[in-house]
Amino acid sequence: MTKREATVERYLVRKVSEAGGMAIKLNPFNLAGLPDRLILLPGARVIFAELKRPGEKPRKIQEAFHNRLRKLGFQVEIVTCNEQTRFMLREGLK
Repeated sequence: MTKREATVERYLVRKVSEAGGMAIKLNPFNLAGLPDRLILLPGARVIFAELKRPGEKPRKIQEAFHNRLRKLGFQVEIVTCNEQTRFMLREGLK
């Protein structure tokens, strides 16, 4: 059985909180392609996270928005599983 995106997202929110951070849900009212979560970690670390179920890829409009954020210097991660969440947090807390 394939994991649902909501399962991946719940795990990410819990682990970010346990690490002392915040995982803010973003509402893309007029910003199609905006990532799902804004991750704020100790040490003023900021990461945008796009949540997908395993094997799913971002849509073209999402990729374009992610690239705009990266050009501005922000980190954008595509998270499809618990291991990616753990890796993102390990790297983000260095």
